[in-house]
Amino acid sequence: MHPGLCSPPAQLQPESGASRRGELQSPAARRKWSEGGSHHVGVRPGRAISQCGGGGGGGGGGSRDRGLLFGAAAGRPRSGEAGGLPQLARSRSPLAGVGGRPLGRASAQAPPPRPRPAPPGLRGGTGRASPRGPATSGVAVSALSAPDRRPSLSPRADAMKIKDAKKPSFPWFGMDIGGTLVKLSYFEPIDITAEEEQEEVESLKSIRKYLTSNVAYGSTGIRDVHLELKDLTLFGRRGNLHFIRFPTQDLPTFIQMGRDKNFSTLQTVLCATGGGAYKFEKDFRTIGNLHLHKLDELDCLVKGLLYIDSVSFNGQAECYYFANASEPERCQKMPFNLDDPYPLLVVNIGSGVSILAVHSKDNYKRVTGTSLGGGTFLGLCSLLTGCESFEEALEMASKGDSTQADKLVRDIYGGDYERFGLPGWAVASSFGNMIYKEKRESVSKEDLARATLVTITNNIGSVARMCAVNEKINRVVFVGNFLRVNTLSMKLLAYALDYWSKGQLKALFLEHE
Repeated sequence: MHPGLCSPPAQLQPESGASRRGELQSPAARRKWSEGGSHHVGVRPGRAISQCGGGGGGGGGGSRDRGLLFGAAAGRPRSGEAGGLPQLARSRSPLAGVGGRPLGRASAQAPPPRPRPAPPGLRGGTGRASPRGPATSGVAVSALSAPDRRPSLSPRADAMKIKDAKKPSFPWFGMDIGGTLVKLSYFEPIDITAEEEQEEVESLKSIRKYLTSNVAYGSTGIRDVHLELKDLTLFGRRGNLHFIRFPTQDLPTFIQMGRDKNFSTLQTVLCATGGGAYKFEKDFRTIGNLHLHKLDELDCLVKGLLYIDSVSFNGQAECYYFANASEPERCQKMPFNLDDPYPLLVVNIGSGVSILAVHSKDNYKRVTGTSLGGGTFLGLCSLLTGCESFEEALEMASKGDSTQADKLVRDIYGGDYERFGLPGWAVASSFGNMIYKEKRESVSKEDLARATLVTITNNIGSVARMCAVNEKINRVVFVGNFLRVNTLSMKLLAYALDYWSKGQLKALFLEHE
């Protein structure tokens, strides 16, 4: 590890990721919602979209209870050197991605000449969470035609229009089958004529009604209502784009449900991306009588990012950043214009992490990656605390103090390490205090969860900063389900990149992460 990140001020930290609108509640509460109701199909999103749409990056979150009860009813929603890695104390967050190989160490970076406040994140505390709730990536949107509800689209959006003029038959789905989550996008037509409605088969009506009238499906399927894209045009049809997600472990249930409801009589080919499009292809074919049209997930990631930004988020900006990230009292979320996006460094945080240098929609490369991602956070938290879900891990992390587990620079030097510009509050060794018996006996599960979150976020930020410097790119877009409702990690990344780059690097985020 290397000096790379600083924790955001306590005032900037959210009250809790799970408390944000549209986010999941406890497994028990979610099971309660699934009781009673009508028969139908179900799922929830992370990043998927449409007829020939795919998504990039892995999943994040998802309960261990195998409860995607598609036949059951869904009720109401719930939703290096001496260290240098900064430290955070309290908050809440989520996770997800694509694996890669770890990077080597980087040399220490001297801090900027002007004085900067030490992040109060070391002292814990809470702040306000965004009222919007979790974000869901627009990666799988890639294979969709760009909507034309605005007078004109940017050249990059026009370039992504699908040339095939033939309209595919309904229903229009797209799937990103990740290592942790399945993200599904569904296009709901709203311009159906009376004649079309008369000719529409009952099973198609049933699917549309079920997916759009519920926000929870069984105990694990969720629709992110706050991320719905309204009244856009796709393949010449007006409609709304819905985002649904559910744990990958429940995919067999989803496939079986499709078979039971004779989905193959409506659609025989599904567009899909992600590793699961390969892993589960045979199951789709032999059990569901469905064929997958597979798209490369990193292609989908780049094109989906550009697409989702081009259509705007129901009149609001899709891309944003945190202004004054190093000043808690002045830090605020601000829109960012991506009309001229290149060059761009894209950090896709799923179960693992992939980092791409993007110079145009057709000219990009995978720079590197790391296996330490969202899946690592949840896996370690499960081992250390016994938590049963991603949401529970975040809940615990929001109440913990990572300094109880981590060893800081000041624990070694008694203050700052001035020669190399390392502040005393920076992390010298993640979990370094756990070598002492008395520390192990006094640390709480919440402290361990918080330290795990900080460790993973710090590592991702350090790798991203090194890649940005090496590629000479100053705009870094962080995407992936690790950031879903994870305002804490987002502000940590924003603070860190600004601090260690002396204001030269800007961390960007998307509403549909």
